[in-house]
Amino acid sequence: MKSHQTTQTMKPATAAKKLGVYLPATPTEFQEGVVSRAELDQLQADPPEWLRDLRRDGPHPRPVVAAKLGVSIAGLARGGVTEALTTEQIEALKQEGPEWLAKERATQAEVRKETARLKKRDAERAEQGGPQG
Repeated sequence: MKSHQTTQTMKPATAAKKLGVYLPATPTEFQEGVVSRAELDQLQADPPEWLRDLRRDGPHPRPVVAAKLGVSIAGLARGGVTEALTTEQIEALKQEGPEWLAKERATQAEVRKETARLKKRDAERAEQGGPQG
């Protein structure tokens, strides 16, 4: 008996998230269609001009903005950044160096440090066969 493999598709929002781009800035045909796994792979392997432009110049979705600024998404919200930003706007924010950005970067650095400490502790416990948590 032969099994028929159906083509997996995803909504444009999911594809945009996987591509790291802001959906409203994508071409209309991308926003209104569905994207197959093969199409997504093709977009990642050989991005068209519109995708290269979006990745370079933006506007970028909040997770990308947060990463470029070195803060969390929640930190962006606390700083009043709720919209997608272009690369130019992100660079301007870095240059301005507002107080909230410095504070959120410090918070993010502490979170990373604590995460690394816990990971190391858990790895040491695992080596010793001790309890986790």
